[in-house]
Amino acid sequence: MAELEHVRKVYGHGEAEVVALSDLSLRVYQGEYLAVMGTSGSGKSTAMNIIGCLDRPSSGSYRLNDTAVEQLSDDQLADLRNRELGFVFQQFHLLQELTALENVMLPMVYAGVPAATRRQRAVAALERVGLGARLHNRPNQLSGGQQQRVAVARAIINQPKLLLADEPTGALDSRTTNEVLDLFDELHRDQGMTILLVTHENHVADRAERVVHFHDGRLVESGAGSQI
Repeated sequence: MAELEHVRKVYGHGEAEVVALSDLSLRVYQGEYLAVMGTSGSGKSTAMNIIGCLDRPSSGSYRLNDTAVEQLSDDQLADLRNRELGFVFQQFHLLQELTALENVMLPMVYAGVPAATRRQRAVAALERVGLGARLHNRPNQLSGGQQQRVAVARAIINQPKLLLADEPTGALDSRTTNEVLDLFDELHRDQGMTILLVTHENHVADRAERVVHFHDGRLVESGAGSQI
């Protein structure tokens, strides 16, 4: 599904040069639940940004569903991102002036989905994440866990082929962390959704089928999560 081959990512020039990724090769398989681990500065978030078409490699190749991403224009890259990918971040990135329902409907506006369909699908998505009674609440009227559930509903509303989650439980308590991870388990198990989860917490990574470890911009080891 997603394949990085000998990817290198460099920021800056000369003495200010920082090598974020160095000769990284990684494959994300269709339908798998993959966790990426590493300390701060290991390159895991940079790799996710490239996989998520939010950044481009300095060299090497990246293919998403057989599309050579590095050859696309910025407009083509944005279109691919909107069609194929969903994102969940540590910070929820909800628009404070919009209700939960309106936040979830927003990606469908950019995708050109008709208004009546947008509302129907957004209601169904919020009900699926347990927020059917919170449709008209704004973010400041929701707990952190509820806000992250809205963010998950928004991420899956266009039925992405790959869900990218960057430290999605980093701002949550242990109970709410488990609730969000249970939701990821359900999406993977029941919908066959491909999930790439970036984390530095072992108990979070253990929920995945496969765990890879980054160090200094390289993939250093790979293994199975404890849920296998």
